[in-house]
Amino acid sequence: MPYYYGFDWTYIVLVLPCVILSLWASANVNSTFKRYSQQYSRRGLTGAQAAAQVLSANGVSGVRIERISGSLTDHFDPRTNVIRLSDDVYGSTSTAAIGVACHEAGHAVQYAQDYTPIRIRAAVIPATNLGSKLAMPLILIGLLISSFGDLSYALVYLGIACFGLSLVFQLVTLPVEFNASHRALVAIEQTGLLTEDEQAGAKKTLQAAALTYVAATATALAQLLRLIVLFGNRGSRRRD
Repeated sequence: MPYYYGFDWTYIVLVLPCVILSLWASANVNSTFKRYSQQYSRRGLTGAQAAAQVLSANGVSGVRIERISGSLTDHFDPRTNVIRLSDDVYGSTSTAAIGVACHEAGHAVQYAQDYTPIRIRAAVIPATNLGSKLAMPLILIGLLISSFGDLSYALVYLGIACFGLSLVFQLVTLPVEFNASHRALVAIEQTGLLTEDEQAGAKKTLQAAALTYVAATATALAQLLRLIVLFGNRGSRRRD
């Protein structure tokens, strides 16, 4: 029974542990980045310069590197072919900054080399955005017209399917992010951007960031399972 004395046990058992993991992962990536932001590269290269070297090493041209405000707001925009690096990364010579900058350059290389998972992720984004907007309205409408029987169930299950698109997006995102970090670490080693002992700082920063994507995927899966348990049981009871 999902509810017991006012408590939603599906949330407590399925979703809450994943939410806690997500909060911990977010705090961990911030603390790890802060820690290795104090470890500076002996070569003195900035994040922007390191990203440019990764692009050059992979034969990628035509990608601009710009500064963007905020902390850990770094990203690659494939629409404009621009790597945007945050204030803490763009001009910093820390191992954390270089790791993050090279990771974003890794995304640019993925697009340039037509990496399949990133193309799939780009293709599912419109459907994911639409699904996230429609999911709860469809479920709520289905519950409001519960007297209509099969139509009510169809709307509820369609809403759950739309929500499931968010899980598809997260699952596709995992190999994209892991691969970008792998490309970054390989480039750092092969081009000598960091010494061997400095590479640990960049690696730990990227590993901490990767855990946030794992936590997001786990949360999306848990939320989908919760919806299935809640409304699947509801539909079964009504048919009985």
